Amino acid sequence: MAKTIGILTAGGDSPGLNAAIRGVGKTLHEIYKIRVIGFRDGFRGLAENKTLQLEPNTLSGILTIGGTILGTSRDKPHRMLMDGETRNMTDTIAANYHAHQLDALVCLGGGGTQKNALKLKQAGLKILTLPKTIDNDVALTDTTIGFDTAIGIATEAIDRLHSTAHSHHRIIVVEIMGHKAGWLTLSAGIAGGADVILIPELPYTIELVVEAILQRVKKGKNFSIVAVAEGTMSEKEIATLRTLEGQIEASEDKMDRKKARDKLTRMEAKRANHTLRLAQQLEMFTGLESRVTILGHLQRGGTPSAADRLLATRLGSACADLIAANVHGVMVAARGAKTQPVPLEDVAGQRKLVPIDHPWLENARRVGTCIGSSVDDKG
Repeated sequence: MAKTIGILTAGGDSPGLNAAIRGVGKTLHEIYKIRVIGFRDGFRGLAENKTLQLEPNTLSGILTIGGTILGTSRDKPHRMLMDGETRNMTDTIAANYHAHQLDALVCLGGGGTQKNALKLKQAGLKILTLPKTIDNDVALTDTTIGFDTAIGIATEAIDRLHSTAHSHHRIIVVEIMGHKAGWLTLSAGIAGGADVILIPELPYTIELVVEAILQRVKKGKNFSIVAVAEGTMSEKEIATLRTLEGQIEASEDKMDRKKARDKLTRMEAKRANHTLRLAQQLEMFTGLESRVTILGHLQRGGTPSAADRLLATRLGSACADLIAANVHGVMVAARGAKTQPVPLEDVAGQRKLVPIDHPWLENARRVGTCIGSSVDDKG
């Protein structure tokens, strides 16, 4: 019997997903004569048996299209809301996998998808994954599908903001995606010529940021662009966070633990307005009018860049080769101009963060960019 492969996209959408679907599907069809079935809306589609036949005609014309023709969701196989109740749908997913007589399932996604894929592998399914996220934080791969396109979008936004910042003598604080990882903010900040770049890996002090902006004013530059990742925290916030976490872990008193947890919850809720509060602080301390621009989901949309199309095609084609060779339980990683299968156990639960000694940080400092970190600025 001819082989049949399933494919789904999970987690947040990302430019290049359709190119990856095409890369896997066309290679399987053209080279190996293997049938391909798509499951709609991520792992939920596999649980609810919602399919799309990925015939050659279906795969034609999707290379340049953003988003994903399969749809996506953030549902987890082991914790899925079904009929108002959170249920473990792993057995149902496995049953549908076998009902379609799948020889393997390809999951396209970021860090969460890698963890969910590993759980399905542990349940006995043959799984392969491709790394996709604009955050570029999936472990053990040089880069991820969607990252390059997002850099271009964020860089263009910074380019445009320079005009209005210069014209009105303002500080423009632009929030870029990246909850835990600063790859996107750092790369777009450097490419866009941001004057200050703040990332989660290097907690900042407001004094250093203010000093850098005031030094620009002394040089006759009455505007500044501050690129900040959405997950960035100040050194004071980090200290408070660690204190509360320590109290929760160390306290033997139930009420004390509850108080600490409540404070932590309030702190997390307050952090939703972090970028706005940062702009208000900068305006107060510098005397310059400040404005906030939050790029949000704009960074995920639109046509994938040429680099992302190439990456998605390379990874997709390599994935098809691994399927034909009966290799599974791996993520297809980008390594230079080549690809490499990496065991899911080595990827799941890991996050690739910006090292504090990364060359990009040194490059930023050398051109006069403030990183906002006392540790970094002493380096």
